Amino acid sequence: MKKHQGRLVAAACLLAAILLAVGLHPASTSADNAATRAAPPPDVQDVTINAQQARQVRVAPVATRDFTPGIDAVGYVDFNQDRLAQVNSPYAGRVREVFAKAGDTVKRDQPLFSVDSPDLAQAEATLVSAAAARVQTGAALERARGMAQVQANAPRDLEQAISDQQTAEGNYQAARRALHIFGKNDADIERIAATRRVDGELRIDSPIDGQVSTRNIAVGDLVQPGNSPAPFTVSDGDSLWLVANVSEDEAAQVHVGDHLAATLSAWPQRALAATVDYVGNSSDPATHRVTLRSVLHAPPAGLRAQMLATYRIDTAAPVRHDAVPVDAVVREGTGAMVVFTTTDGLRFTRHPVQLGPLQDGYYPVLSGLPASQRIATEGALFLSNALALQSQ
Repeated sequence: MKKHQGRLVAAACLLAAILLAVGLHPASTSADNAATRAAPPPDVQDVTINAQQARQVRVAPVATRDFTPGIDAVGYVDFNQDRLAQVNSPYAGRVREVFAKAGDTVKRDQPLFSVDSPDLAQAEATLVSAAAARVQTGAALERARGMAQVQANAPRDLEQAISDQQTAEGNYQAARRALHIFGKNDADIERIAATRRVDGELRIDSPIDGQVSTRNIAVGDLVQPGNSPAPFTVSDGDSLWLVANVSEDEAAQVHVGDHLAATLSAWPQRALAATVDYVGNSSDPATHRVTLRSVLHAPPAGLRAQMLATYRIDTAAPVRHDAVPVDAVVREGTGAMVVFTTTDGLRFTRHPVQLGPLQDGYYPVLSGLPASQRIATEGALFLSNALALQSQ
């Protein structure tokens, strides 16, 4: 009985060993096949197409072009802040009249609006009083001098008259200077003194020639010095600023005098050329970008402040490279950029390449492309798909 049981145990062990061997072998073969499929294709592969398929592919020799190193940035168009005036009232008051509106062309010293100013009314009243005192003390001095000639008064009376007249003259000149500060000219001051009429109307003039960009007041509004926004903004349209914001790590590449090209959505096919005039000496703590600026003289009609723009700033001299058009480049799923070369237009070879930034529809080839090649300039994506099917 024991001998029979021993045979059963031996048979069971043998069967288990056989099953284990059989089970391991297929698993090993499956793993080997999976490794073969997952292995990456070699860096260079060939694909052959027939004459009919070749009609979908256009071939051309690799050309060379000059590529200018540079950086791209975004920004906007702004008024020339050196030729922009925020026109405010230097004194508090209520708006009496408005003489201009947004879009009007104005000249320097042309009135924009007027204000009923209590401060001006007080200054005019002071002038009227000082002028009257000046006349009175002048007449008193003349009488005192006449009486002194006939010894009809004491010397101290003449001295007092002289002192009173000098004080009145000083007050009168001070009142005139105060009105000059309010913008009154000599003719206006003489008129106020002669007519003794206090008006209190303060006229605010444009400080520059230009165009009214904004108007933020109406008759009856109360204005004060430093109002925000200012009642009027006058800008000189003969020049505008092109403002770009460059990242911190690229700012060191930009220098005053570098060429700049601006493209706006309003003119997508037209680039505005200018020169960098200013590079900021600090970085914005919120955006970590550095501001650079260019003055655009004689801007085209229709270009307006606050329009968004994209910029290309040239940072070095042009460099000649092999160039491939954008349609000749295929970006694979791994991120590799490849082009296809050929000698006969039917057999194509895949080349991973390193490219520089796109300029004017062409990529500069930095490495990976043999010299003097003919490439597929159109249909490269078709060749990539054919190669993928062939390698399956």
